[in-house]
Amino acid sequence: MTRILVVDDNSDHLDLVQRVLKVRGHEVLIASDGETGLQMAIEHRPDLILSDLGLPDVDGQTLVGLMRRVPELAHVPIVAVTAWPDGTLGKMVADYGFNGCIPKPIQVSTFADQVAGYIR
Repeated sequence: MTRILVVDDNSDHLDLVQRVLKVRGHEVLIASDGETGLQMAIEHRPDLILSDLGLPDVDGQTLVGLMRRVPELAHVPIVAVTAWPDGTLGKMVADYGFNGCIPKPIQVSTFADQVAGYIR
């Protein structure tokens, strides 16, 4: 079973993502802020991390930077799931150290397949 950590402060988005991924047989861990997300990532060592860029305590760049410094997380794909505008999103994602991005609102019909593309 693939373990996916989702870091986002929007409860409606978290509920939807969790439902879509659980139907596909994934174990889903939820964190509503960056600090909790970092601690959960270290403790549970997920196979994939999905993170919003705008969190209540840290921004996505800071969170990815912190995660990339943890040797056990260095190989884990981290994907931005965000509503930021497409024009700047691609460059930001690459500059911040994310492995890719999925735009919000997610498309339920394609989301699980998009996520599967990042799982090693």
